[in-house]
Amino acid sequence: MLRAIILFFCLIPFFGRAQNDVLVLQRRGMHVKSYTIGDPLIFKTVYGQWFTGNIEDLYHDTIYIVGQAFSYKEIAAIRRNNTTINYGSIGGFMMTAGIGFMAIGAVNGLLRHDPASQWYTTSGYIIGGALTGIGFLLTRVAAKNYNLGGRFKLQYLQISKDRRRR
Repeated sequence: MLRAIILFFCLIPFFGRAQNDVLVLQRRGMHVKSYTIGDPLIFKTVYGQWFTGNIEDLYHDTIYIVGQAFSYKEIAAIRRNNTTINYGSIGGFMMTAGIGFMAIGAVNGLLRHDPASQWYTTSGYIIGGALTGIGFLLTRVAAKNYNLGGRFKLQYLQISKDRRRR
């Protein structure tokens, strides 16, 4: 019985797989982000198409995503989305609110027949400017593209041994 248990534990490494291949995004040789099986990936191919999905498999230098196979050399850009919050739409809403706030001040001034210098107060300038400015900043930080080539480079690290396709 003891021999069967020892044999069982000796055979586990031959049938188990602990490590997967890894895609590494680097900036001037420094690690930025790693991608492996199950990670979400948004990328642009050298043909100008954007693809989104989870990495299903990494085999040799091929990435399987959404049922399609891509060589890692076909990737021209990778998009980074930090959170599930859509900063782009929130920023657009804030810019619209800031511009609308300034427009309402102008319309009210025209309807009251006030001189143009009295349409806005200091707080009106601050509120309208802050909403528009912060909204613009939020639209800029919403998503960032890492264009591969110059500073950014994508490397494929084959960690697992050579295996047959499932």
